[in-house]
Amino acid sequence: MTQRVLTTESGAPVADNQNSATAGVGGPILLQDQHLLEKLARFNRERIPERVVHARGSGAYGYFEVTDDVTAFTRADFLSEVGRRTETFIRFSTVADSLGGADAVRDPRGFALKFYTDEGNYDLVGNNTPVFFIKDPIKFPDFIHSQKRDPFTGRQEPDNVWDFWAHAPEATHQVTWLMGDRGIPASYRHMNGYGSHTYQWTNAAGEAFFVKYHFKTNQGVRSLSAEQAAELVGKDANSHQTDLLQAIERGVHPSWTLYVQIMSAAEAADYRFNPFDLTKVWPHADHPLQRVGRLVLDRNPDNVFAEVEQAAFSPNNFVPGIGPSPDKMLQGRLFAYADAHRYRLGVNHTQLPVNAPRTAVVDNYGRDGLHATRNGSRHDKNYEPNSYAGPSQTDAALSAPLAIHGWTGTHAAPAHTKDDDFFQAGELYRLMSEDEKGRLVANIAGGLSQVTRDDVIEKNLAHFHAADADYGRRVEEAVRALRED
Repeated sequence: MTQRVLTTESGAPVADNQNSATAGVGGPILLQDQHLLEKLARFNRERIPERVVHARGSGAYGYFEVTDDVTAFTRADFLSEVGRRTETFIRFSTVADSLGGADAVRDPRGFALKFYTDEGNYDLVGNNTPVFFIKDPIKFPDFIHSQKRDPFTGRQEPDNVWDFWAHAPEATHQVTWLMGDRGIPASYRHMNGYGSHTYQWTNAAGEAFFVKYHFKTNQGVRSLSAEQAAELVGKDANSHQTDLLQAIERGVHPSWTLYVQIMSAAEAADYRFNPFDLTKVWPHADHPLQRVGRLVLDRNPDNVFAEVEQAAFSPNNFVPGIGPSPDKMLQGRLFAYADAHRYRLGVNHTQLPVNAPRTAVVDNYGRDGLHATRNGSRHDKNYEPNSYAGPSQTDAALSAPLAIHGWTGTHAAPAHTKDDDFFQAGELYRLMSEDEKGRLVANIAGGLSQVTRDDVIEKNLAHFHAADADYGRRVEEAVRALRED
């Protein structure tokens, strides 16, 4: 086999990769040692800014296969035929901790899925819970600051976590999810995924429907207790990454079945609670799950940095037949996610291999910028319209228009007849077995009892009392017992 030659970034052969150039034997290093300076400069720049949220993640490639006909509801091409397969890339993640954080912690999990469709990339950016802590994006930076490391102590502080939740009664539903048995998944393979937001589907006739996505794990839901998680973190802080990597490498391909809930636009206008409120679920009795297809993961990335850290997902990457809803949190993320990637990876991050379309042709007037690889030739114009046969618009909207009315301003969410911050949290509690309730109460009390301010504790207890009388009583008694010890 011919020996490969080590080169510099410019392609020149490297004579010595073991010793720096010096002024004589044992002398000081020379500034002219281009290879040394290039290696050190590149090493200093190997890291890019980590994600503010979802920093710690794992990824895998796979495919999505349509198993059921949904053409009555959407004209999305990749969903147009039973048996059709579309290549995908998924990134799982924790939310609050940094890139060096542990996997087996009590935290929501990101479930971000990229479909490489013939009509462009479609990104579905969700979590492993069907709801979230807040309903308006203006509160997102405040929420994340309360969950992140404190500027003074450098650690997550119960005072900050529970103080924010005390002032956000709508968080009670998600807190009940997080502190319950599914708060620490056993692995990424053993958890469900949800689009969480409400999205719009539009069929070929132009009819609009609102949908929620549910990816049900075919491995079965498995979770860890707080004690099991603490033990696992001590053994392998990268436990979820290890599990996913090894499963796929040995040919065990994890899969999920995709279901959707569908609501007509007419029903959404007069539903008993706001169907676009991210802190609420749609009861399955009203809108049963309808199967769409299956997601299978069958290939690991070759390079975690290039394909997981540089993977960029944005919920504004839609394809014809799929679009946004009036969900305020979704509306905020349509901007925030793409902006985060422009900051971290540059304006041309969509040209990186993991983010570039696989089968769709990119043809637009975007030019220049850092790391641009697609600038066109002397014959290509960078403006539109033009007289040189450049790409032009289709005049075909990707999704149906959303009706709007009223006055501009900073409005509270519209009130529906049954809007309530606590009812669904109580419903979730009442669905739990007695053992599940006991663990939920213990998890909440373990954190809330560490809060130093009595008024913050009382505000949070009021939320659990409002959700369910038994729920509130048991949490209050457990907190009192722990504080008296």
